[in-house]
Amino acid sequence: MAAEMALSHRAPREVLSEAELEEVAQRKPPTKPSLRGCLRKTRCSGSAAKSLLFRFLPFLRWLPRYPIKDWLLGDIVSGFSVGIMHLPQGLAYALLAGLPPVTGLYSSFYPVFLYFFFGTSRHNSVGELRDLLVPSLGSLPTLYLFSGPFAVISVMIGSLTESLVPSENFLESVNGSNATVNEELRDATRVELVATITVLTGIFQVALGLLQFGFVVTYLSDPLVRGYTTAASVHVLVSQLKNVFGVSQSEPSGPLSLFVTIIDLCKKLPDTNVGTLVTSIIAIVAILVVKKINHKLAAKLPMPIPIELITIIVSTGISYGVNLNDKYGISVVGNIPSGLKPPVAPNISYFGQVVGNAFAIAVVGYAICISLGKIFALKHGYKVDSNQELIALGLCNFLGGFFQCFAISCSMSRSLVQESTGGNSQVAGVIASLVILVTILKIGELFRDLPKAILAAIIIANLKGMFKQFKDLSTLWKSNKVDLLVWVVTFIATLLLNLDIGLAVSVAFGLLTVIFRTQLPHYSILGRISDTDVYRDVMEYEMAQEIPGVKIFRSSSTVYFANVELYAEALKRKSGIDVDRLIEKKKKALKKLKKQQKKLEKEKAKMKKPWSNDTRSPSLSQNAEDGPGLSVIELSAGEGSVPSEPTLHSLGLPQPSFYAVILDFSPVSFVDTVSIKILKNIFRDFHEIEVDVFIASCPVSVLAQLERGNFFSSAITKHSFFPSVHDAVVHISRERHQPSVSTPALL
Repeated sequence: MAAEMALSHRAPREVLSEAELEEVAQRKPPTKPSLRGCLRKTRCSGSAAKSLLFRFLPFLRWLPRYPIKDWLLGDIVSGFSVGIMHLPQGLAYALLAGLPPVTGLYSSFYPVFLYFFFGTSRHNSVGELRDLLVPSLGSLPTLYLFSGPFAVISVMIGSLTESLVPSENFLESVNGSNATVNEELRDATRVELVATITVLTGIFQVALGLLQFGFVVTYLSDPLVRGYTTAASVHVLVSQLKNVFGVSQSEPSGPLSLFVTIIDLCKKLPDTNVGTLVTSIIAIVAILVVKKINHKLAAKLPMPIPIELITIIVSTGISYGVNLNDKYGISVVGNIPSGLKPPVAPNISYFGQVVGNAFAIAVVGYAICISLGKIFALKHGYKVDSNQELIALGLCNFLGGFFQCFAISCSMSRSLVQESTGGNSQVAGVIASLVILVTILKIGELFRDLPKAILAAIIIANLKGMFKQFKDLSTLWKSNKVDLLVWVVTFIATLLLNLDIGLAVSVAFGLLTVIFRTQLPHYSILGRISDTDVYRDVMEYEMAQEIPGVKIFRSSSTVYFANVELYAEALKRKSGIDVDRLIEKKKKALKKLKKQQKKLEKEKAKMKKPWSNDTRSPSLSQNAEDGPGLSVIELSAGEGSVPSEPTLHSLGLPQPSFYAVILDFSPVSFVDTVSIKILKNIFRDFHEIEVDVFIASCPVSVLAQLERGNFFSSAITKHSFFPSVHDAVVHISRERHQPSVSTPALL
């Protein structure tokens, strides 16, 4: 039997414990950087200054190598095409943010131009978002990124403008009776507020980028972002229904404001402006039909039909010719000032009121941009610097805020247009910004008669892609129930609590799911696949057979304070024996044995006392007293004493069916002081029931943490650690069939 086991657990090399491996491999001692070394790294040399300059101004690196013959024509055509799309979307998303339409044009010009200097993605540019569909990494093969007024960001800003600067604050009486809203004063106040939010958003993004905090978006999982943006699209839809039906509404804010708005809208449906409703329906249908045509004929069309621009031009012409505003009461955009305005400093008195919202906008905007950017970089074979992208986006927002822009993010659908029309670099963004500049300077004032219903129709038509994200529910139901729960909770929380509070609740819930997953991992007993050194869960693999006398335990998570107690309980449960009860029985048996020992020692001492009245030997005297048939044999010095380490067998207790436990530490990435303490207890408890504990596949970093936590002692050494599970199994097999070596008692 021993020979068979030895053959079945052979290793193709010498089996080494971690202690022996460190000696053979000559593990390097940990080195701490010296003060001189740290100071040397902070010293600014010519090469370091150049590298820093190229890092913060990436265009200095790629522009001198720009292939003019190959890329310039494509970038010009692409930039012009995208610039045409900017115009209607800029006007529409300004309306969504509760701002004058011209601010949408500003937000389509300044950030686009600034990104050229600071962005690291060749396919990133700044402009409005055509739709809201948020991709999951790896799911979209050919996309180019355009940033700008993003519908989710716009509605987040719109909720702020409506709550902090409501129209009710600007009511003015007319002829002492009816009150009307002073729109000019209201819009000026809102622009000041939004410019302040945008500057603060940019400050957050730049600061996070400089502190190398680009990883912060990793806390926004893909299901969370998609659930959040889907809920935001519902907010967008509801916010535009008043422009579709042509009714005036109050502007509620805070939790449940979405449902208050819906109820208020239902009450005002009898006041619907039929002309506005018909205009909206016609525009929505036309946009959706042409979008469908663009999609089906994408391979044949040199560029998508700019249906939004066509809709704006046609509707503006009809509105001007028929005088829709005066005759049918259809609300129009109104005055659009031409020319650029000088920069204005933000009103810092608003900072305290909007700091939380600004941070939320900063994180959400960056999360969507970087997720798209990574897809493009992966497809086209270059690297996107996540921290520099955060800085670039922050500078676009920070500087744009001084010029009455609102916060920007990324567009997917317009980026598809850039790709299909031959765009290759940020130069396309510059061309697009020039198209918007011409519009601002010369053409913008021509759109004063544009019906607001058309802008609402553009926004609603572009929500079609976002509502497709409801398909995530069926996909996540099949693939991952926890991610489905994150999606649903995020969606419901954002609907009920509004965008800012909903985001905070969603992130908190997402982090809780991470904690719960580590607290409730999958525990398994591993077995060996025949004729291999591979070990798998015996409950999942039929060919995985447990090693006789050895329990190999594995957790799918790391071991730390939140789950180490559960880890220890699962280990004892999976071992098939009640370890704690057996230890308790052993203690009771030892206590009973010690009592017997003391009793025997007392009797022995009594027998050795001098006999004054009877000179007979103690044994004979005792025999006489006890009567015939009873005798007491005098014990030798060693008899009746408790063995130094009594075994379970000698105590009459059941023995475990195994003699060794191997803890597979391959999933363990770190340990803390609590987990170190519990691990010591595991070694101690199993030693009490005569079972040896070994740890396999422990990462070197975890070994170092165990050393710093004083885990090792004379009882627990690195000779109990092995680089793989198979090494530990072979070692146990060999040791079991050699003369036993005494193990020091655990303290």
